Amino acid sequence: MPKKVRQWFCVLALCVLSNAYGLTPDQAKAIAVGEGDARIDALRTAIVGADERTVQFIQALSDDAVKLVADKPVIVKGDKAIDPVSGIETSLPDTAEDVMNNNRMRGELDSALATLKLLSPDVAVRTQAIKTLQGEVDESKLPMLDKAFEQEAVPELKDRLGLLRAAALLSSTDTGKRLEAAKLLADSSQAATKTLLIERLQVETQPQVKVALQISLGRVESRLAWGDRLGAIFSGISLGSILLLVALGLAITYGLMGVINMAHGELMMIGAYATYVVQGLFQKYLPGAFDWYLLASVPVAFLASALVGAALERSVIRFLYGRPLETLLATWGISLMLMQLVRTIFGAQNVGVENPSWMSGGVQLMGNLSLPYNRLVIVGFAIAVLAGVWFLIEKTRLGLFVRGVTQNRPIASCMGVNTARIDTYAFALGSGIAGLAGCALSQVGNVGPDLGQGYIVDSFMVVVLGGVGQLAGTVYAALGLGILNKFLEGWTGAVLAKIAVLVFIIIFIQKRPQGIFAMKGRSAEA
Repeated sequence: MPKKVRQWFCVLALCVLSNAYGLTPDQAKAIAVGEGDARIDALRTAIVGADERTVQFIQALSDDAVKLVADKPVIVKGDKAIDPVSGIETSLPDTAEDVMNNNRMRGELDSALATLKLLSPDVAVRTQAIKTLQGEVDESKLPMLDKAFEQEAVPELKDRLGLLRAAALLSSTDTGKRLEAAKLLADSSQAATKTLLIERLQVETQPQVKVALQISLGRVESRLAWGDRLGAIFSGISLGSILLLVALGLAITYGLMGVINMAHGELMMIGAYATYVVQGLFQKYLPGAFDWYLLASVPVAFLASALVGAALERSVIRFLYGRPLETLLATWGISLMLMQLVRTIFGAQNVGVENPSWMSGGVQLMGNLSLPYNRLVIVGFAIAVLAGVWFLIEKTRLGLFVRGVTQNRPIASCMGVNTARIDTYAFALGSGIAGLAGCALSQVGNVGPDLGQGYIVDSFMVVVLGGVGQLAGTVYAALGLGILNKFLEGWTGAVLAKIAVLVFIIIFIQKRPQGIFAMKGRSAEA
């Protein structure tokens, strides 16, 4: 037999076998025509031996792309009617009737598609299918779950499939299977499992199964509680890293220079809008490299805010050193001018800043604990900025001059330090760090003219609580306030949590006016 003939014979044999265990005309009609329960039973039977045409037919039903021609279902593509079993195309008559799917049937179709995707060769598709099926499995899906469980090679997905299988067994009429399922579900960390166990407890009549369900429920609730606690800690660290980025610049302009800069929030806003502009340039001129626009935005945001800060210091602030009230009023007026300038250029509405693809998604640690990539990147970015500021202040010539001017300006001037220039450099540095904070904030929130107003008070609280001029104190205060705020939000709500944090800071400053860390040097002793 020639080789080509043998190949065609193998293909024909595969097609025959596929149709033998795949969709039949009677099954297709039973799924599309009749009462709800009968259609659902036919659907559940069809997915056990589903082939590619079965999947296509179910997907078409879910997409409302199936019509009836003389009580025979056909898949509609344009003006063509495709037989779901043979795949033969014919013209679509005007007398074709729509197949009606109620909400229950749509739910069954979605569940069937997810069940079939458990056998997909793509790990991401299988992962999404397992997530879709959580809380929606019953005993009818056991054959497919067993088949997927046997074929699964990824240990994590195999464990999750085992929990899905246990959830399906929980609806069994066999007491032994329900008891086994109750014990298996004790290892779950999914919120859907808790709901499933509670619902089963309400209808369970066997005492031994009921006891097993209660024990499993207690263990699941304990695991979920730990997930909530760890989630609150991560949210607090995330908020603390944002507060740290915001407060680092203020720690220099206010902590080291004694300037109450009410325009600090607007310098953040400039950094955020600089990120938006860079995004637009990449979308227009470098669409293929769009995922890297954020890396290009970092120096642009820093320079934009630093230049505005330097201009602000040279034109206004330099004449107001030692006069804090006048500095506060002047910078407040400047903040209003900057907000109006942004409204004039970009409009009063918020603008959209997209996350790069590598910042989308997150790490799933527990059933109710997911760490978003954008938050993880911001935490790492805050650490990198903090390390850079520390190195600049402690290990460079500019940092030495800044510390010298801060501790004793007259002596530093006598030693040949150009104090006016150092003031400009320090203020530009603090403003540039505010721009970096705006760049980071553009990835987790809206960018608009009022962006800075929501963080200026919190950043001042961080600097004062940490100790004026102390970077270490700023770190401890930012992380401490972030974590404290998130834990209090879980108990009292967002508004009362803010009030409680403010009261805590007031009491702390009353007891320790110098903050967590006291300033050292002659200026502190004066």
